[in-house]
Amino acid sequence: MRATAATPRRVVRRIEVCGTVQGVGYRPFVYRLGRELGLDGWVRNDGGLVVVEATGPADAMRRLSARLHTDAPPQARVDQVRIGVPAGDSPAPGSGFHVARSAEPPRRSARDRPGLVPPDLATCDACLAELFDPHDRRHRYPFVNCTDCGPRATIVDGLPYDRARTTMRRFAMCRACAAEYGTPTDRRFHAEPIACPACGPTLTWQPSGGQDGHDAGKHREEALRAAVALVRDGGIVAVKGIGGYQLVCDATDEAAVARLRARKHRPAKPFAVMVADLAAAARLAPVAPAEAALLASVPRPVVLLTAHPDHPLAAAVAPGTDLLGLFLPAAPLHHLLLHDLARPLVVTSGNIADEPIAIDDADAADRLAGVADGFLSHDREIRVRYDDSVARVVAGRPSVLRRARGYAPDPLDLPVAATEPLLAVGAQLKHTFTLARGAVAIVGPHTGDLQQQDTMTSFTEHLAHLSRITGIEPAVVVHDLHPGYLSTQYATTIPAPRRIGVQHHHAHVASCAAEHGITGRYLGVAYDGLGLGDDGTLWGGEVLLADLRSYRRLARFGRAPLPGGAAAVRRPARMALGYLFGGEPFDETSLARAELLAAPLLRRLPPSEVATVRRMVAAGVNCPTASSAGRLFDAVAALLGVRDDAGYEGEAAVALEACAAGHAGAAPLPWRLATRDDLVVYDPAPTLLTLLEALHDGTGAGLLAAAFHATIAAMTVAVCSDAAAEHGTSTVCLSGGVMQNRLLVEALVAGLSAAGLTALVNERVPANDGGISYGQAAVAAAQLRGG
Repeated sequence: MRATAATPRRVVRRIEVCGTVQGVGYRPFVYRLGRELGLDGWVRNDGGLVVVEATGPADAMRRLSARLHTDAPPQARVDQVRIGVPAGDSPAPGSGFHVARSAEPPRRSARDRPGLVPPDLATCDACLAELFDPHDRRHRYPFVNCTDCGPRATIVDGLPYDRARTTMRRFAMCRACAAEYGTPTDRRFHAEPIACPACGPTLTWQPSGGQDGHDAGKHREEALRAAVALVRDGGIVAVKGIGGYQLVCDATDEAAVARLRARKHRPAKPFAVMVADLAAAARLAPVAPAEAALLASVPRPVVLLTAHPDHPLAAAVAPGTDLLGLFLPAAPLHHLLLHDLARPLVVTSGNIADEPIAIDDADAADRLAGVADGFLSHDREIRVRYDDSVARVVAGRPSVLRRARGYAPDPLDLPVAATEPLLAVGAQLKHTFTLARGAVAIVGPHTGDLQQQDTMTSFTEHLAHLSRITGIEPAVVVHDLHPGYLSTQYATTIPAPRRIGVQHHHAHVASCAAEHGITGRYLGVAYDGLGLGDDGTLWGGEVLLADLRSYRRLARFGRAPLPGGAAAVRRPARMALGYLFGGEPFDETSLARAELLAAPLLRRLPPSEVATVRRMVAAGVNCPTASSAGRLFDAVAALLGVRDDAGYEGEAAVALEACAAGHAGAAPLPWRLATRDDLVVYDPAPTLLTLLEALHDGTGAGLLAAAFHATIAAMTVAVCSDAAAEHGTSTVCLSGGVMQNRLLVEALVAGLSAAGLTALVNERVPANDGGISYGQAAVAAAQLRGG
């Protein structure tokens, strides 16, 4: 029938919505939108997409297409809306609009957009109100959730995202939950993890080494009361969290925290502390508005804050640093524990140091039996492990230091789309992997350090899981140049047609450039511990002229030997001896003067160790040299008497930054630039000699630590300013593990900005090796595009 003024023209459309549109309330949103616009048709999950087929007035259909973008739920990410016409029968006029059954997942081709799963979502305000409402049927129910919150990535088996493809499928909905699930006006309309006390998961309690605790767990309050009582009495409880088991104790109990350190074999690395709300956080540390926003954000990361000097936490929570890692509860069970205990809690990974966190109940009972005094568990299975994320505010912007629960596997953009699906396997420490297809990169969660078989198994299992869900079967494998990395060795076992090696520091700066959408030339400042250079030597203090495809080395730090190789990383005092006995380009006179001034360090160390290191350096035995910024920070920490040993990677640098607190505005120490093999080389000799002289003359270690930070910043700004003028680029990308140092980064950003340059830092992927895989993917995608 021809349309008239009284009968507006009707059109029929098939709309495919791509992005993170499953598990975020997108179908209920489309349903309500279709009803509001008076359309006939349906919406459903289809593979990793949401598909709409509808008919209605042309104007209403145009508004539908536009609002699918503009009005999407807060946690949705709409990458593309594809509009066409249905291949089969059109929706009948007058049939209304409804949610259709999800389509069975088709086999995806290499050109299809990958399926995307949202990260786990922290408990929303509406569910939190129900949790503490005595009149609500979910009062104090530890698994309350809705379309706006609850587990997602940790329970998903496959796409489309339906209850039948999650670990919630074993829990049949009761009549009340089924009614909520099927009511379009209810906020639990198609909330796949929906549950209540009548039909959902149940808490259980098991004393460590005791009898079967399931009888106590039949009533959730009994299990929770047992856990609360144990923590209150100074015990340690293994709690089954969202992405794995967590070890919990009273953060104000010195003895409890010390026991946890001893049992977990974690002598020094700070513990994260969970607090009930922002007011509780502010009692432990000053919280700026940007930090409050980060703490309260949906990912609920652990946020690094500078502690109040008189905070009430146990000293063993964060020894040797003024930083506290605070976070707010992400799950209803956390809220209940904090409410009932009314005190800050240490909440740390459920593992022994360097092992993967436990997710399986039997495995947790076995591996954590010697750590926990009791187990607060439940019968909702965790499909894959996700540790807590860590972030801080740097130069006014949030910066992720560990990308895991709440952030992963949320996709990131690649500024140059990959022409073939690829896998980037990352590096060795703080490991992540990245799967990419087209312009979409999916960075897997923090795995840990690939130093043992359990961690490798965790990596490969999560890779298989995420590859299956996203449908990405890599045709290209990307890896670091270091042949000794387990990730590089693993890359050689994958049957892929093509492999691409990416230099470690190019991957670092590319990770920063890519997340900011930079495709042209930039200066890359990569300051970290160690990475293999393309000349076969160890790098770590580098200034590069780069784009995403390639790079050229412009400047580096002076080299120094690492006595004992990895032993020098674990013992900053050895690194200091390396600089004293053989640092480049120290001359003999400078070496003698430096050694005389370093007498306090030499007296602290066993004479046999000093003699052994001297012989090793002189003979060049087991003393690889490195141009490493991280190792220079270690050496300075030892020379100032701040830290001789490192219980975890980066501990000395963390302590050095803490030592510098309260000395803002410290003047730089002397520094010198030399030229070697067409490279600008930062000669640390004047810096170290002046530092030792000032220390000998009575200048405090704190002021000298601050001056050293100012020196590195001033030297870097000078090198970048000259390079920018010579090469015609004003963008500087700062990355590498040393760029986790807020004091240094803020000085660099201020100095580079004052010099007229644009300084960019990592924000959504870590500056440390956790961002390497994303940088590798960005480099490989650009190289594939360029042939």
